[in-house]
Amino acid sequence: MYPAPSPVYPRYRQPLATPAAAVPQLGAPAPERPRRARPSGRQRLDLSGERGAELRGALASVQEICPEFAPAQLLRLGTESVLLAGSLGRRPVVAKCALSAGAAEKVRREIAAHRIFVRHRPPVRVPRLVGADSGSGTLVMEFIPGRAASTRRHPLNAPAVADLRALFAGVRRLGEWAPPGDDFGPAVNYHALLGRCHSLGMLTDRDLSDLRALLHGLRGRDGALPQQFCHGSVYPSQAVLSPAGPALLGWSTAGWYLPGRDLATLWAVLGTAPVARRQLSRLAQLEGPQQRDAFLVNLMLVLTREIRECEEAIHRAMRAPGPDPAAAASRPAGSLAFGEERRLLLRRLHDDLALTRRAVRAAVGTR
Repeated sequence: MYPAPSPVYPRYRQPLATPAAAVPQLGAPAPERPRRARPSGRQRLDLSGERGAELRGALASVQEICPEFAPAQLLRLGTESVLLAGSLGRRPVVAKCALSAGAAEKVRREIAAHRIFVRHRPPVRVPRLVGADSGSGTLVMEFIPGRAASTRRHPLNAPAVADLRALFAGVRRLGEWAPPGDDFGPAVNYHALLGRCHSLGMLTDRDLSDLRALLHGLRGRDGALPQQFCHGSVYPSQAVLSPAGPALLGWSTAGWYLPGRDLATLWAVLGTAPVARRQLSRLAQLEGPQQRDAFLVNLMLVLTREIRECEEAIHRAMRAPGPDPAAAASRPAGSLAFGEERRLLLRRLHDDLALTRRAVRAAVGTR
């Protein structure tokens, strides 16, 4: 579907001429070559460490479907999944393996999406499928050279304007595309989602009434809600920026949503980029009040999900016996502690939810 990417390790050319002052004299020690800093989040592949058994099991699952897979680097090792970089011969690939039942279900959905993309090519670049095993939750896909738009789900610093412009353009192209057939199944049940958030205490009775009023106004003459194919979780950390354009990763939540789901997700996580937020708000209102109301419904649900996951992360950190030394070593010097950082993020998300709640009530009042 896409041409083979460039090799993982670039080739360096020998300089044509060397200044005489830079040539080492006989008997003098050779100058040390400066070492490049290892990107944060990438670790050496140690199969004998504390979690060596999990890594060996994941590697066995990958080599069961791709016997020639040679691991080179550990990209991410979480509690639910592991991400390995390696090669098949001279072809660089990335393998994702699930470590829990919940993660296996997400990987199975992602595998199903990649198999659909083999038949129907989307308008944005996606990694080409190399191999997959739905039973074990193992996915092997093409390695796309480039850099992530952000290393965090909620960027601390606003990404570059050019990077955001390219990402927004890719999201708009994806929203204008409709995959043929019913491969992605039925649309998301928004009434069930609203009821679940209300039962969890994330939405008030007034919120539930207002959002149901917006959904009622969005229904067409046939009683159906408008649909748009969306990525579902298009965080900047899920976008790889390459010269050929942005590539989107993590398609486990792809499906049919109300229009503006991806725009709402980007608005929720780009709290440090007010200019980008204004641009997203303008994009959400290009086609009139119908698209605006759909964007607001999506934004309320996305913010409640982000608040719930942030609170769960704080509770997990409080129950932990001590700080994770690997996570502490990967944090840049002078950064805030994990608890303080999460507290500020949670405060910002609640402020955003209050702002969105006022916008929803204003939209209901104009109907």
